[in-house]
Amino acid sequence: MKSFKYVIYKEGKYYVSQCLNIDIASCGDSIEEAINNLKDAVELYFRNEPKKRQSAFHDIDEALIGEAKIYA
Repeated sequence: MKSFKYVIYKEGKYYVSQCLNIDIASCGDSIEEAINNLKDAVELYFRNEPKKRQSAFHDIDEALIGEAKIYA
């Protein structure tokens, strides 16, 4: 069993869930649906070629969310 961290944000009318340990994202009409869809996507990712995929997974001890402004 693996544990992963994710962030959820709203984009238009959908909730986007993005895994922080590996580059996978999903979405849903609700927060719960976005989380469940992300779990499914991560499981499918590891089911296909698991040995290759394990090396791409980055353990994260602590996750913080921030926001910064830039002039572009």
